[in-house]
Amino acid sequence: MVKKLIGKKLKATRLKNDMTIQELSERSRVSSNMISRIERGLTIPSVEILMKLADAFGMSINYFVEEAEKGTTVIHTRKGMGEPIFFFEDKHQITSLTQGIRDPSFAVFYDTLEEGCDSGEGGMVHTGEEFALILKGRMEFVIEGEGYLLEEGDSLTFKASLKHSWKNLAHGQTTVMWVVSPAPDLAQ
Repeated sequence: MVKKLIGKKLKATRLKNDMTIQELSERSRVSSNMISRIERGLTIPSVEILMKLADAFGMSINYFVEEAEKGTTVIHTRKGMGEPIFFFEDKHQITSLTQGIRDPSFAVFYDTLEEGCDSGEGGMVHTGEEFALILKGRMEFVIEGEGYLLEEGDSLTFKASLKHSWKNLAHGQTTVMWVVSPAPDLAQ
């Protein structure tokens, strides 16, 4: 558990600072392989390595350790201040609004999709449920072959075990708020 929490915090901090693993490696003098292993929750960094990483962000080692020790039972996220957790080729940017909650049973994300961005070929199938609320823009969802056009203010709730896919249809960005249960393991 501690490995995963430190890894999540390191990755979120690195992404929030717009850094690649290689850039963090150069700045901290910690190998990119080690950083990758920490972020994926495969190893617990030594105190020396954690100090180097914290220093690269101008932070105290406590920033990583306190979060790992306790997690939290309350997350208060101000507008625009969520934890960036995923970027894909400048087309798809996910920001968590629930990152750091102890033992989550669901997760909430803002997802900013560039024009033409989609979920990829085929379709996704996984356990749980999903809820999508279009905050800005327009999307098409296909669930088990049936299409749903969602515009600003529209929402969709579905069993994630149904084959599903989506595409941004807006001329510009679409912003979606996702609620996903169970919460995905983001340490991978």
